Amino acid sequence: MSYFENIRTFVRVYELGSMSAAGRDLRISPAVTSSRISQLEDHLSVRLFQRTTRSLTPTEQGKAFYGGACAVLDSVESAEAQVVKITDNPKGSLFVAAPLGVGRRLIAPQVPDFLEKYPEVQIRLRLTDRRVDLTTEGLDLAFFLGQPEDSTLRMRKIADVARVLCAAPAYIAARGMPVSGDDLVADRHECLNLRYPGAVEFQWPLTTPDGPRKYPVAGRYECDDGDVLTDWALAGHGIAMKPGFEVADHMAAGRLVPVATQTPPEPIQMACLFTHRKRQDPKARLFMEFVIERISKTVRAQTRP
Repeated sequence: MSYFENIRTFVRVYELGSMSAAGRDLRISPAVTSSRISQLEDHLSVRLFQRTTRSLTPTEQGKAFYGGACAVLDSVESAEAQVVKITDNPKGSLFVAAPLGVGRRLIAPQVPDFLEKYPEVQIRLRLTDRRVDLTTEGLDLAFFLGQPEDSTLRMRKIADVARVLCAAPAYIAARGMPVSGDDLVADRHECLNLRYPGAVEFQWPLTTPDGPRKYPVAGRYECDDGDVLTDWALAGHGIAMKPGFEVADHMAAGRLVPVATQTPPEPIQMACLFTHRKRQDPKARLFMEFVIERISKTVRAQTRP
């Protein structure tokens, strides 16, 4: 297993950009980390990193080797997961986070079937629209919409989710139909915004004929619960930007209608985050694969309301 461990160490050094950080992550000493990289370089007869006293950067050979090294690790982990599915009975608690809308509509409905299949597992599901920190909050998995801020985490992409700007017919009757993002700003439309601690200023990324553009929208209504924004939109209080699957039923029934259709929102990524260490937990891998298999087709089918 020494060559395999050398590859694993190389991947963590590459991703974290530091021998000491990789050693802490793998629970080995800096000396062992350095030794494993040297052994790998000797085996390949190339230098994988340029080292100075202040920096460590991958060489062209290191960059080329990284993709194949990740594929090797993923293949081994996938094979191990298949063995676990057949031979083991997973036990213990899983701590999972998801945005409110995603969690309520997509993740929570899968939990009973998963627990029926694996009766000795406990699911601790935390729903929040704020960004979470897997390491400090003790999470195994975090489903999310958007782009991850922590590049040291592993990510499994589920789908690109189309979004829609929508409002109730009553709002349109009172304020008029905005045709584009320019109308949203110029006519000072009431935009319903998701706000949580640490959130950036409100800018809606819309698609224009000249490419993506961020519009500085404004409004009096803010909340850290996306479903509350939907309720406000249904009540005629303003315009919301929502993932298509969250408002598909309301759109089909005419309770909400699309607005500013000349500049639709850019799609948003749905994915699952997990730490390198946590991925070795069989039940976390089982739950992630179980949920993704069930929701991916639904998400893709409902991204266009």
